[in-house]
Amino acid sequence: MEQLEQFFKTDDGWDKTALRLAVGGVMFPHGAQKLLGWFGGYGFNGTMGFFTDSIGMPWVMGFMVIMVEFFASLAILAGALTRLSAFGVMVVMTGAVTVAHWQNGFFMNWSSKSEGEGFEYHLLMIGMCLALIIGGGGKASIDRMVFQRLKT
Repeated sequence: MEQLEQFFKTDDGWDKTALRLAVGGVMFPHGAQKLLGWFGGYGFNGTMGFFTDSIGMPWVMGFMVIMVEFFASLAILAGALTRLSAFGVMVVMTGAVTVAHWQNGFFMNWSSKSEGEGFEYHLLMIGMCLALIIGGGGKASIDRMVFQRLKT
């Protein structure tokens, strides 16, 4: 029971809440592009085709990327299973750096002078997710409510 409490434990500050809203709010559109085709995305079939046919990603990995980006972002926004969800996003971002962005260098492609995007965005997301893994979901989170119930 104590391990379960530790999993949901979070402080009473608003800082983690703000962090959660930033991570979830930025990640959600990426997941919605991949799963639903929203925001100019290709949807599930198009994204899976790109992952498996164009870059040779195994089907299960492509499926997991789509599911994590969409469902973990929603969970992070709600502060539900924050640590697990943030870990999932951190793994996806690390994979994106190693598979697709490392060779493009550090900087994002603001000027369209290079072929692809660098990995600075991914590093920010990795750092923000790490902070959520360490600190939990913050004041306005489902995790905090679960923790308080577990303590009583």
